[in-house]
This record gives sequence, C-alpha cells and structure tokens, in this order.
Amino acid sequence: MKLNRKKIYEKINERLLLICGLISIIAVLSITIFIFSKGIPAIKEIGLKEFIFGEEWQPTGGRFGLYPMIVGSLYVTLGAVMIGVPIGILTAVFISELAPKRVASFYRRLVELLAGIPSVVYGFFGLATIVPAIDLIFGGGGNSLLAASIILGIMILPTVISISETSIKSVPMELREGSLALGASDIYTIFKVLIPAARSGILASIVLAIGRAIGETMAVILVAGNTPLIPKALAERIRTLTANIALEMGYAYGLHQNALFATGVILFVFIIVLNILLMKFNKKVGENK
Repeated sequence: MKLNRKKIYEKINERLLLICGLISIIAVLSITIFIFSKGIPAIKEIGLKEFIFGEEWQPTGGRFGLYPMIVGSLYVTLGAVMIGVPIGILTAVFISELAPKRVASFYRRLVELLAGIPSVVYGFFGLATIVPAIDLIFGGGGNSLLAASIILGIMILPTVISISETSIKSVPMELREGSLALGASDIYTIFKVLIPAARSGILASIVLAIGRAIGETMAVILVAGNTPLIPKALAERIRTLTANIALEMGYAYGLHQNALFATGVILFVFIIVLNILLMKFNKKVGENK
C-alpha cells in the first residue's frame, strides 16, 4: 500500500511538472504568435527595407522608419554593457573570492536591494542627478545617450553580479588548489583559471543583462530625451525601440498601431539572434579549450 501511494504521488508530481512546462511553452508561443500576427502585415505593407532602414518616423505622414530607434537601442545597450559588465564581473570576483564572509554577505544584500528597486525609481534618480551633471559638463539639457547608458549600466549590475558570482563559486576547488600549488598568485588564479572556467555562466549573465538593457522602457524614457534621430555624440538625445512603443501605443491606431507591434517583432528577432550567436560563440570557445 505504501509503495502504491508513493508511486501515485510521484506520478501526480510528474504530471504537475509537465503541465507547468507546457504552460510556459504555451505562454511563449502565444506571445510570439500574437506579436507576429499583428506585426508582419505592417512590415509587408510598409516594406521591410523601408521599415528597418528608413530614417524618418512620422506616422501622420505615413513614414515608419525604425533605423534611428534601432541605432539608439544598440548604442544604449552597448554603452550599458561597457559600463555594467566589467563592474559587475569584478564585483562578483570580489564577493566570491576576496571579501571576508561578513563583507561578502553585506554586498550580496546590497545587490539584492539593487535588484528590487523599480525601474521608474532608477529613472527618477537619473533625471535628478545624472541628467543635470551631463548638462553641466556637455550642455544640451542632459537627456542623452550617455545618461541612458549610465542608468542601464547600473540596472544590469544585479544580474551580472549574481550569476557571475554563482558561476565563479561553482568552479571546482581542484582548479584553484592546482593553480596555487604551481606557484600562481591569487589574482593570477582568479583571472587565468577561475574566470575562464566560469565563462559559460558569465556569458549567460551578459546575455540576460543585454536583454534587460534593450528591453528597459520607463527609466530610458525619463533620461534619454526620446528624439527619433540618429545620435552622433554621447550627449545627444535618442529614442529606443521600447520607448517608441510605450510613448505612442496609447493613441496609435490602424497602420501606426500595427507598426508598433512590428517594432516588437524586430526586438524579438534581435534577442533570438543575439542568443544564438552567443551560444555558438560559447560552444566554439569551449571546443578550442
């Protein structure tokens, strides 16, 4: 009787896990089908080349060129990665390898607190501190590519730090001990042994950080300036793809509304391509080790 109950209990758990997995898959497929069904007709009507490479976004005039927003999203994401990834990885190294236990615990709590701050608060912080500082140094009002990059660089820190720390700590102790036994210093061991060994996890944190940066909306709207022009300097205003959707979806209709859904299609494809490229890069590097 006990064995039968145990088997029934295991079967129920298996079915529940299967249902949860199916719900996740159905949710992703539903979102994908909805976005593509709304966006693809607009891309066909506007023209893929004009939609992606057109430099004018004037819905009232029938011009739907996303190129300035694509460039703005890429620039601000690149800026955020350049700011946040090095700081995040080095912080993860400090917490996992160099800091005393109490200090490391304190830092982890701060990182968790940073992760829990709403994005609109980051935006208000940037609007009140970073934007005036940039205006003081460069002029132009301060709402700019640089301000958005700094804010997003701060916002991706919890993702990079948490995942990178876990990856570094999961490296087998034998690798550390072997390196130290051969006479290598702690710093040499960290940068030549531990970080390369934790490469896959660190790359995963970077992918998630890029997804967070390119998908952020509210904080970017508050500090970027939201001008649909191609930025030629760090202090110039930009508009990202997500900001474009958020700013105009409330009053858009017809082809304009479908063009905003098509903007979501471009974002979706970009994230998929980015993940595929990084997965292939990670696999290639692993084969060459």
